Amino acid sequence: MKIEIRNLNMIYSNGNHALKDIDLEIGTGMFGLLGPNGAGKSSLMRILVTLMKPTSGVVLADGRDIQTIRKEYRSLLGYLPQDFRFFTSLKTWEFLDYSGSLAGLRNRKLRIAEVDRLLDQVGLLEVRDRQANRLSGGMKRRLGIAQALIGNPGIIVVDEPTTGLDPDERIRFRNILSELSQNDVTIILSTHIVGDISSTCQTMTLLNRGEVVFSGSPENLVKKAEGHVFRLTLSQQEYDMAKEKYNVISTIPVDGGWEVQIVSDDPPPFSHTAIIPNIEHSYVYYMEHKLKAELT
Repeated sequence: MKIEIRNLNMIYSNGNHALKDIDLEIGTGMFGLLGPNGAGKSSLMRILVTLMKPTSGVVLADGRDIQTIRKEYRSLLGYLPQDFRFFTSLKTWEFLDYSGSLAGLRNRKLRIAEVDRLLDQVGLLEVRDRQANRLSGGMKRRLGIAQALIGNPGIIVVDEPTTGLDPDERIRFRNILSELSQNDVTIILSTHIVGDISSTCQTMTLLNRGEVVFSGSPENLVKKAEGHVFRLTLSQQEYDMAKEKYNVISTIPVDGGWEVQIVSDDPPPFSHTAIIPNIEHSYVYYMEHKLKAELT
């Protein structure tokens, strides 16, 4: 399904202009929405799942306004909100069974089979009979992922899905989404974790202060930082000077000083080696350096 966002604005009653003239096209596969906290990601997610109406503009699904086909559109939707909650009185499998009923799975035998399949997929089958409110934080997040996937939705919207997951759980979730993205499904992933985008998404958008500042592939974002990422080995005095002037991405203590990575338009006046950027380098360069330079 093709999602088109046209001239979308969201202005809250307190005057906060959360989204400013957003124009995007989202096709099948994995689409990543990346940006710092407060960039407007959650506002856009809530509009995309019809929990909130924009101040102006429109969201189209295959050419039709999602507000006018709300019931049909929601039947195609799987959603994991950032503040995922559930009925604490239910067991893990009971909550997912209830979610399956809401998703239109009427045959109880087939629905229970689907519940167990998804619990196994997210690593919760062994705790299927545990009260949902007794799950660990990471397990609760995995349960949220399972409820977003039940019913084989054609559009999956996940808002900060890997928050609270340990590295193994994060990798498991990325793999699940990557597998689903091969099945003619539209998956919209909103996150502030750069690694979630680079590992899964074919296309992405950067939001900053409610505005689109980049759209394209992760590879194209990385290209913007080529020639602007450097590794340096510095004394303590040099390090103190460098961190005042440059965006320091990483610091590692070494004998007699520090090994650091920085982003800069120009090579630094210290002994340095230019390194091939990854998407984290590129995100810092673009958001913390290039955009700030354009605004000054």
